[in-house]
Amino acid sequence: MAHSFPLPAALLLLIAPSCGNTSGPTAALSDQDMQKDQDLSGLHKAHFAEGCFWCAEEIFQSVRGVKSVINGYSGGTEPNPTYEEVSEGTTGHAEAVEVYYDSTVVDYPTLLKIFFASQDPTTPSRQGPDAGPQYRSVAFYDTPAQKVLIEAYIHELDASGQYNSPIVTEVAPFVKFWPAEDYHQNYAERNPSQPYILGVSKPRFERFKAKMPEVLK
Repeated sequence: MAHSFPLPAALLLLIAPSCGNTSGPTAALSDQDMQKDQDLSGLHKAHFAEGCFWCAEEIFQSVRGVKSVINGYSGGTEPNPTYEEVSEGTTGHAEAVEVYYDSTVVDYPTLLKIFFASQDPTTPSRQGPDAGPQYRSVAFYDTPAQKVLIEAYIHELDASGQYNSPIVTEVAPFVKFWPAEDYHQNYAERNPSQPYILGVSKPRFERFKAKMPEVLK
């Protein structure tokens, strides 16, 4: 069967605000939020881009073995990019997540499956209502072995017939990750009533949970 959104979600895409719209209240960061990147020594890191990082953060944070997820920017050349600059689509950066994980609990091939299962990897420079190169799908690799794993899994998915269109996910070497502004961290958790979270992030998260319940915390 071809990958598709359920009808209610498809209708929401027509009316939902984009990830670039931050209108409405934004909860302040707590001390716990500010310390979310502490005590991460000894963990492995992986970097992915799959549209709005608010969505990707919530998905990866729900996975057993994932200890922290940082929202940020990667894949471009602009140093110290801001959210406003990246949102213009001219920096080359994509909204990305830096995933800290315990490899004895969840391995890299499983993270790859989560990455592809939580998005539509056939839409170039687009994810749901968000369009532009900053929302493109990218699997960043740190080693040649990771590149082989990514390319092999893409080939497997393309051959499976799961999608009507070929996968357009970019496979790129990881160079540098720029953390996003503090108010973007733990965004869905701190802003559960924000229109984009309600209309896009939560339905996307629910679809992922239905696909891979075995990996959830």
